[in-house]
Amino acid sequence: MATSTDSQEQPAPSVASTVGNRRWLPALSGHGGASWHRWRYPLTRRTPLLIETRYNATTLAAERRILNPAPILWVIGLALLAIAPPPIGNNSFILSATSFAMYAAINVIWMLQIGTAGIFSLASLATVGAGAYGSSYLSVYFGFPWWAMWLSGPLFGLLFGIVIAIPAIRLEGFYYALLTVGIAELCRVYVIQDQTLGSANGLLGTDSFVPSGMSDRGGLILGYYLAFVLLLGALVLYRVVNGQRLGRLLRAAPERQEAFAEALGINYRATRIQVFLISSAALGGVGAFYATLLHGATPTLFTMDQLLLLLAMIVVGGIGTAEGAVVGTLIVVLFDKVFIGLGPIRLILIASIMLGTVLFLRGGLFGIPAQYAAWHGKRRSERRGLHSGKGGEVMPEEATEIADKQAIYLRRFEARVRAELKTLISEDLIREHRATFGKRRSDALERVLNYFRRAATADKYAVLAVKPFAEYRIVALSGQRGVPPRAVDDQIFTTVEDALHAVFLKRVQDLMES
Repeated sequence: MATSTDSQEQPAPSVASTVGNRRWLPALSGHGGASWHRWRYPLTRRTPLLIETRYNATTLAAERRILNPAPILWVIGLALLAIAPPPIGNNSFILSATSFAMYAAINVIWMLQIGTAGIFSLASLATVGAGAYGSSYLSVYFGFPWWAMWLSGPLFGLLFGIVIAIPAIRLEGFYYALLTVGIAELCRVYVIQDQTLGSANGLLGTDSFVPSGMSDRGGLILGYYLAFVLLLGALVLYRVVNGQRLGRLLRAAPERQEAFAEALGINYRATRIQVFLISSAALGGVGAFYATLLHGATPTLFTMDQLLLLLAMIVVGGIGTAEGAVVGTLIVVLFDKVFIGLGPIRLILIASIMLGTVLFLRGGLFGIPAQYAAWHGKRRSERRGLHSGKGGEVMPEEATEIADKQAIYLRRFEARVRAELKTLISEDLIREHRATFGKRRSDALERVLNYFRRAATADKYAVLAVKPFAEYRIVALSGQRGVPPRAVDDQIFTTVEDALHAVFLKRVQDLMES
């Protein structure tokens, strides 16, 4: 009894073993069954934070780990943007912050076109200009108030988007980008030469949301917070379009393979046009807000220098992510507006940052983690390849990084199983597999097939029935929920037996090359 009491009084270890890499971030303690009761967005099954609960291999204590801290960083960043600019800055700083919010909203919406839809349009500012000039025209000549301008701006943006979306049906990539640059320049020349639109001075004198009795600083603060709400609306639109049905349909085609999407029953071209038109209408709404903020529209919306600044913003932050668009805009606006006292040197600094991003980073600033992980994994694989020739086994320097030591023995077991199965592969075995569908098979073939069947779901070969009983293709499963399978090759099979035998041959080839 005394012995058992002493053993119970011994405290359990509270920290992990010091062997291997140290843990730099603290792990949250587990909380039993409450791990399965998580916050969810209203009317959805989505959770704000993805939390993984697992047991520590050393202490046997339940620990929680946040898989993706992006929502927390978003909340902190947006809270700072909502609180910091008005108290700490002068009027010029608040105006620069307002420009940042508008440019960030434009870039986030533009990311739907070039990222989600894959249509590389350089007429985003021209769409904003169409919404600004159209709503300004209605306000100056027909007396529309500012709230009616906000409602009419998306309509002008949608009409302009329809016009520039028609060539996207035939043109792709570089040629469509050149066409949209030409359209933007044509719009600039037109508004400069048209007396009705104010020529080079712009169409000024529109209604504004700023009350007449408000002070200049009060108007600037009001404009900033409305621009901040505009940025929040752009982020919500990006989340709804990119994260819901339309975005998922477009991501179902790996590497923009339209034929594969059509084979899955997705109208790829129509979905791209829908996303493009939705973003065009949103850009027109930003143009209407621009007109009510600055009491009109000017031809500077169509200039090439503004377009190049926007392009630098998304290149620095990273194409394809909303956070890249916001952070890239923040960096470029910081140099262009806040550090305006540097003169032309600030433009050289922006160009240097953009050049360095293109030369050394694959996906902008937010592509650094993935790029570093790929580089680190490659270097680690090279080191292990130099230290040992034991295929599938774990090197000593890798063993310290694995908390669950059972994984080490599992790899050794898998390596020995593969070495044993390689001795069973022969031409007779392959012919037997082709001739014995639905029949009794030999022990050697059954052993090989059982090994193939228990493979992990990720990258596992499968047969896709493009046309039932007529056309089959080989695909590889992603192993992730919501991520569609990818096509392995373009080979078409007329019978399911031929497709299954082709899958068997690919698995045999992978086994022999492992």
